[in-house]
Amino acid sequence: MKKLFTISLALLTSCFYAQEEDLELKEKKFTFNGSVDVYYRTNITGPNDNIGTEADPLYLAPGSSFANLPGFALGMANVIASYEGEKVGFVADLVFGPRGTDAVFASPMYSSTGNIVNQLYAYWNVSKKVKLTMGNFNTFLGYEVISPTANFNYSTSYLFSYGPFSHTGLKADFTLTDDLSLMVGVMNDTDLTEFNPTGDYAAGLQLGYKSQFLNFIYDPSFMEIDFTGGFDVTKTFFLGINAAYLTLEDNGGGFAGGALYPQYTFSDTFTLGLRAEYFMEDGDFGAIGTGLPDSSVFATTLTGSFTINDLTIKPEIRLDSASDDAFLDTDLVPTKTLGSFLVAAIYKF
Repeated sequence: MKKLFTISLALLTSCFYAQEEDLELKEKKFTFNGSVDVYYRTNITGPNDNIGTEADPLYLAPGSSFANLPGFALGMANVIASYEGEKVGFVADLVFGPRGTDAVFASPMYSSTGNIVNQLYAYWNVSKKVKLTMGNFNTFLGYEVISPTANFNYSTSYLFSYGPFSHTGLKADFTLTDDLSLMVGVMNDTDLTEFNPTGDYAAGLQLGYKSQFLNFIYDPSFMEIDFTGGFDVTKTFFLGINAAYLTLEDNGGGFAGGALYPQYTFSDTFTLGLRAEYFMEDGDFGAIGTGLPDSSVFATTLTGSFTINDLTIKPEIRLDSASDDAFLDTDLVPTKTLGSFLVAAIYKF
C-alpha cells in the first residue's frame, strides 16, 4: 500500500507539473507571417526608358522612396518570426528584394545585398505599464512605414522618404493612463542598423494621446519633430494626418511639410484613398531633384484598394508638381510636373 501510495503521489505531482508547463506554453505565442509585393509602373507624362548611361542608370520617377522602377518590377518578400510571452519576446523581420535593400541605404555592412534584416529586437514587459525593447526597430516617426501591407498608398510620401527609416538602440514604453503613453529611447546614429561606427548617439521621444502622436528625435546630424495621427470622421470615412519639420546641423538645410490621407470605405473589399502632400526643402537638402537650393513639391496620389482574401490589388495615379523643373516630359524637355500610374499586388500571409 505504501509503495502504491508513493507511486500515485509521484504520478499526481508529475501531472500537476505537466499542466503548469502546458499553461506556460499557452501563454507564449510563436507566429510566422509576412508579405510579398510586386508592381507595374509607367510614366504618363514622361519617358519610361533608361535615359542615363548603362553605368549610371537614371529612371525618371518621383523623388520619394520605393515603387520607382519602370515596367514590371519587384518590391520585396518580407518574412517575420516573432515569439510573444507574458514577460519576454522577440521579433526577427527579414526582407529580400529592392524595397528592403533601399530601406537600409545607410547600413554599414549589408546595405548592398538583397538579403537584409529589417527589424531584430527583443523585449521585456517589466510590468503592465513598462516595456523595454532593445535591438533594431523601424522608426516611430511618420505616418507611413517600410512594409506595404501597413500603408494605404503603395508609393510613399516625401515626408516618409526623407525622415528616418530605422533605429538600433534601447527604448522604454510607458503606459501612463488608458489614453496617454510615453516612449523614450537612446539609439545609434539614425539608419545605421548593424552597429555604431561613429561613436555618436541619438535621443528619441514620443508622446501619444488617443492614437495621436507627437514625435521628436535629436541626432548628431539632424533634429526632427513630427506629428502623426488620424480620426474616424464616420464609420466609413477616415482622415489621416502627418506633419514634420527637419533641420540639419551646421546650417545644412532641411525640410518641412504636411500630408492629409482621406480614405473612404465603399465595401468590405474596396476602399478609395487620397494622399495630398506639400513638401518644401530648405538649403541644399536635395530631395526634390531640381538642383536648386530651395524648392517645393505638391504631390497628389489617388489609390484604390481591392481585397481578394489575402491578396490586395492597388491601382494608383500620382501627380507630382514642383516649384521648379524637376522632371522631364516625353520629349526630354525639363518640366515641373510628372504624372505616373502603377498597379501593385500585395499578398499577406
